[in-house]
Amino acid sequence: MYLDALSFLEDDLEAWRPFEQLLALSDADLEREVPAAHGWSGQDLIAHLVAWQELALQVARELAVNETSRTKEQADADWAARGDVINDEINAEWRALPMADVRRRMATVAGELRGYLTVVPEARWLKSPAMLKFFLNEMTEHYEDHRDDLAAVLAAAGRTPA
Repeated sequence: MYLDALSFLEDDLEAWRPFEQLLALSDADLEREVPAAHGWSGQDLIAHLVAWQELALQVARELAVNETSRTKEQADADWAARGDVINDEINAEWRALPMADVRRRMATVAGELRGYLTVVPEARWLKSPAMLKFFLNEMTEHYEDHRDDLAAVLAAAGRTPA
């Protein structure tokens, strides 16, 4: 699908850009639960996406210096054992965070992840079908899965998606 890392990273940047609109919402708008977005708030949407980006970031850090990622292996086993309960735990953990921390992580993690992927040898992620699928699942494809949620959160805040 991708012949070079730059194409992947550019696609990810473009796919992530609409979600950055969440940072312009007030804390009250981010905390409001939105029925059309699985009952999630904007904060929940941020938590869901950024927590999985943080997992991908940890995997990228490991792949920068190792052939494999122990974190990915553990996360795969955890998902197989517990499934969607993990997402509920993510939201509960993030709801307890100060909004400043939520905003900081939202503003920095995606860029840090793309940055780390520039130093991971392409053979370990881009040219590895399993690893490429993992990064697509946690990045561009994941964002696409939640575009309707983004639109609903923005609409509930009186914003039109860009």
